[in-house]
Amino acid sequence: MPRKVIGGLIQCATPVSDPSTPIEQVKEDAISRHLRFIDEAGKNGVQILGLQEIFNGPYFCPSQDPHWYDMAEPVPGPTTERMAAYAKKYRMAMVVPVYEREQAGVYYNTAAVYDADGSYLGKYRKNHIPHTSGFWEKYFFKPGNLGYPVFQTRYAKVGVYICYDRHFPEGARLLGLNGAEIVFNPSATVAGLSQHLWKLEQPAHAVANGYFMACSNRVGVEAPWNLGRFYGSSYFVDPRGNFLAVGSEDKDELITAEMDLDMIEDVRRVWQFFRDRRPETYQPMAEIGT
Repeated sequence: MPRKVIGGLIQCATPVSDPSTPIEQVKEDAISRHLRFIDEAGKNGVQILGLQEIFNGPYFCPSQDPHWYDMAEPVPGPTTERMAAYAKKYRMAMVVPVYEREQAGVYYNTAAVYDADGSYLGKYRKNHIPHTSGFWEKYFFKPGNLGYPVFQTRYAKVGVYICYDRHFPEGARLLGLNGAEIVFNPSATVAGLSQHLWKLEQPAHAVANGYFMACSNRVGVEAPWNLGRFYGSSYFVDPRGNFLAVGSEDKDELITAEMDLDMIEDVRRVWQFFRDRRPETYQPMAEIGT
């Protein structure tokens, strides 16, 4: 029996990023902006929905302002559990990226994964944390410590890779070896150097590992930092590197695509990349630079 799954991605601008605005209002405004698209996804048969990086607020990392630590919350926590109710309502698995507080002074860039009955399956913590001009993430995020987990949802085995992670093929390979059929890559990335890479790296991961990728990116410009223009262009790509659906560069919208999971086996039978690996030769890669 064919295994076809309808996936959805939401890309949105953040309506409020003024540091003088109470954090709870910032969160509520951002969540409210997503809710109509979550409802649209549920009513149109989306089975697995992915939200953008830190979907419930701005990308605050250019600021180095400790005010934004108050965005963080436990995972599971108020925002993720609120999304779990929508997952249950629409029988729709969800990938929910938020700013996680594990304990005082320990924070992660995290995505919670919920199944179609609203049950919490686990979380992924972003492993690769940039520390460059405009992307001062190491002021806010500790590198992830949960490895590269894969979550069995009702519809497919799902992995997560967050934003800057996408520049590193090692974790993408481990997600495939761990059984991922669809890898969600929620991002907050602006026009410039990364825009050229946006449609190169994730299709390459999909082809090299024989899985689907679902890549989301926000839109708009966020004051007061004005880091650049978030260029949207959220998309789905199949294991052959074909784009199934692509969003606009500037509109809030829901992007959907049907993914035929049987393609994974077909592609892997042709391109035996997992069979032909030489892991015994790769040890120096892990040792260099440590």
